[in-house]
This record gives sequence, structure tokens and C-alpha cells, in this order.
Amino acid sequence: MASQGLSSSSDKNCKVNFRERLLIIDSELGAKDVEQLKFLCRDFVSPKKLETCRSALDIFDLLLAAELLSEEDCFFLAELLYILDWKSLLKHLNYTKGQVESLLPTQRKVSLFRNLLYELSEDIVPENLQRMIFLLGDSIPKSPMTSLGLLSYLEKQGKIDEDNLTLLKDLCKKIVPKLVEKIEKYKGEKAAELVTLPVEKETESLYQAEEELFSRSDTTKFLTALQEEPCENEHTRSNGDRATNGALASVSMIPASVTLGASPNTLNSEASAKEVAVYKMNGKHRGHCVIVNNHKFTSASLSDRPGTNRDAESLMRVFQWLGFTVHKHDDVTHARMETVLQEQKSRPDHADGDCFVFCVLTHGRYEVYSSDGVPILIENILSHFTAQQCPGLTGKPKLFFIQACQGKAIQPSAPVEADAMNPEGTFPPLEYRIPIKADFLLGLSTVPGYLSFRHMEEGSWYIQSLCKRLKNLVLREDILSILTAVNRDVSLQADIHGIKKQMPQFANTLRKKVVFPVPPRALQW
Repeated sequence: MASQGLSSSSDKNCKVNFRERLLIIDSELGAKDVEQLKFLCRDFVSPKKLETCRSALDIFDLLLAAELLSEEDCFFLAELLYILDWKSLLKHLNYTKGQVESLLPTQRKVSLFRNLLYELSEDIVPENLQRMIFLLGDSIPKSPMTSLGLLSYLEKQGKIDEDNLTLLKDLCKKIVPKLVEKIEKYKGEKAAELVTLPVEKETESLYQAEEELFSRSDTTKFLTALQEEPCENEHTRSNGDRATNGALASVSMIPASVTLGASPNTLNSEASAKEVAVYKMNGKHRGHCVIVNNHKFTSASLSDRPGTNRDAESLMRVFQWLGFTVHKHDDVTHARMETVLQEQKSRPDHADGDCFVFCVLTHGRYEVYSSDGVPILIENILSHFTAQQCPGLTGKPKLFFIQACQGKAIQPSAPVEADAMNPEGTFPPLEYRIPIKADFLLGLSTVPGYLSFRHMEEGSWYIQSLCKRLKNLVLREDILSILTAVNRDVSLQADIHGIKKQMPQFANTLRKKVVFPVPPRALQW
């Protein structure tokens, strides 16, 4: 008992000492540093919460609550201080400048895009800032703003993002030409950061090429859509998931009292805490990915789905790249679907795999349709893979992605179709479709009651964005962060008339983060 008391006291002193070091760091940082920290953290903490921060300590509290900062892992704060050129403060986190520089290539969290905006803001002097504001005219508020404030405003309004720097580049060309070099350098670094895939042409921007749904210039009409503040899920935060922008579409179903399956003794060690945070991805094989791709339907009430083969091909290549064994089934009848589900849940090699993925591309409402027109409840598909039904997947992440309408269709103009059957009635909330079991994630291409759109040649908005974001972000983000980026992509799309919109949604009972390590052989592609 005495040793337990001593250990508890020692742990408490450690935490006090760590907070004392944070207090020292706070005392060195001024108001400008606080604003810059808020800007650099906006991809990880709700902007609404950051707005209320008046000191670095307020920001540190948010980072501690989101488990982005701790005594055991304070690298994110070290990275922030390094970016702000406060290298003298790194010693309070037990880092040196050289150590941070050596770890940044593999552990950095701040994106290249946010780094670029910060660097540009530092190089825009007040005189040049006023000139930029003058050129932008009435599109910018008349209230005084800093260079960082201007860039933040342009980003918030959707006028610039990581893939669209045209406006910013034009401003720099006219006012501060030397900054164009930094933008070009960013583009090169971003291109080098992305791993080239055979799927490149299938998953590149949906806003380019004349034959596609609409051009990049057309999207400027719709960039003001869905600018709501993100909603944070306290259950997710309490279970160690990072708070991410766009959490409105994520519904965590793990109660706040859940301890992630670890005993108090286990959680005392740093190694065990890290084990709890991320699902293991070091099995004999990554796992199986099943793709049900319904293109042609024998039911008179269901039309064919041109463009779905593009989605299926993109999913195949991305998940093969991630190390999965992919099984694609085309035009699956109700009987065949039951056979596929039975085969997959009975696979003995699930025990040696890391994860399981199941994708359904078809017509739907709150259920999905087989190629012979039989409705299949989504929750019935998922129920085949609970611990009771499929013991080999116990404790492993099971990811389901559904491209199908979730509500009543309207008659769209070509080349856009709706994956729906014109159903009537109400729709159960998304969370009711997931079994009340751990380790499930369900991603839907649209929210219940609404349409999901598919380009008849290039594939669906949702699946193409999912493949693109998996390819681009998998090296540095977990699956929930990736799906949040997909939500943003799809929410900003519209048909050529700017009328038809779509908002994906996902819900989960995940207990840890899902992070896919790309197989070494794939990194050489």
C-alpha cells in the first residue's frame, strides 16, 4: 500500500512539473504569439473554442483536453514553438532544435498548407497588406485586420484552400512578387508528399476537365455553403479521439464511462497508453476489403447506375495499395449477397488480419437494394461481423462505406443521377444502423432523407472524394480525420446549376484511432 501511495504522489508531482513548464512557456509568449498559435491549431481544435482563448495557457488547456499535448508526448507543442521561431523554449519540453528538425518529417502535425499561410503572413508588411485589401475591395470586411487575419478570412470564405491558391498567388504577383516562390515551393513539397498511385486519374480533382460535372471556376458559386461551426462530440473526446473540424457528421456511440478496454493498471504505463490510442496494424496481413458494385438491375423500378464501375475501380486500387485483399462482386442479387456475407464472416484468416472493410455501391433509401430489387437493411449487413457472429474480427476495426441515396429522389438533369428509389416515409437516425457493439464505423454518402449523386462517367462525389483523401492523407491522418475532409469536399460540390447539394455522414463505435500504415512496397510506387 505504501508503494502505491508513493507512486501516486510521484505521478502527481510529474504533472505539476509539466504544468509549471507550460506556465514558463506561457510567460514568454505575447499576444501576437497567441494569435499565431490559434491559427496553427485550427485544424485540430474547434475554431469557435480557439476564439475564446486569451492566452497560451487557454490553448494549452484545449490541447490537453484533446490529448494533443501530454507529459509523455509534447511534440506537437514543440513543433508549434519551432514554427513560431521560439526555439529557445524547446528546452522546457526536453527537445533541442536538432531533435525537432529530425522528427518533423515523420511526426509533424501542422499541414504544409497552414505552414505556408503562416510564413506568408510573416512576410507581408503592413503597407503591402493594405494594398492587398484594397485590391480585394468589397469582398473583405472594412474592419482592421492583420496579414494572418486576412489569410484566415480568405480560407474561412473558401476563397483559398490547400488545392486552390490562385487568388493568393495573383495577389502576391501584384503586390509582393517574391512570395510567389514560396507558393511554388509549397506546391512542389505537396506533390512530393503525396504518394503516386495508379488510381491517380480516377481520383484527381472532380472540378477539372470539360466533360466532368463542373469546372473549378463553377465552384466559386457554392463556396459559401455549409459554413456552420463544427460540432464537437464529447464522447469522442473522452475516449481519446482528436477533436476535428466537421465533427457534426460524426456520431460517437461509446459512453463516456467506457475505459477503452484497458484496466487502470495497464493505463499507468506510457506504452500501454499508446497501445490503447491506435488499433494495431502489424498482423500477418492487413485484412479483407469487399466491394459490392451494383450497376445493372433486373427490377423494373430500379434503373442502371452508370459511373459506378469507376467508383469500384478506384476503391479496388486504393485498398489494394493499403495492403488489403480486395474482393469485388458485381450486380449482386439478394441471394448472392447473403452468400457473400456468410463467406466473409466465416473467413478463418480474419484472426491474422488487422482490419475489415465492406463497401456497397447501389440504389437505396435507409436500406440498400440488391440487383434484383430486394431491400437489405444496412444494420443487417453490419450484424454479420459482430464479435458473436465473427470472432476473428473481435477488437478490430470494421469499416463500412455505403454509396446510395438515403431519401426521396428528384428528377436530376444529366449527367447526374440520384441513387434512389423515390421512397416515402421517415428514416431512422444514422446511429441506429450500427450494432451496439464496439469497433464499427459506418460512412454514408449522404444524410438520412436526402439524395446521393453520381456522375455518370466519373463516379460518385462521395466515393471519388473518399479515394482521393485516403491517398492524400493516409500517411498523416486517422480515418475520422479523413472522413471529415471527405465531408467538406462533398458539401462544397453541386451540379452545374448549383441546385443539387449533398452532405455525407459517418457514425462509429471505434475505441481507438484507425491509422493505416502504407505497406513499404507501395511507398515505392
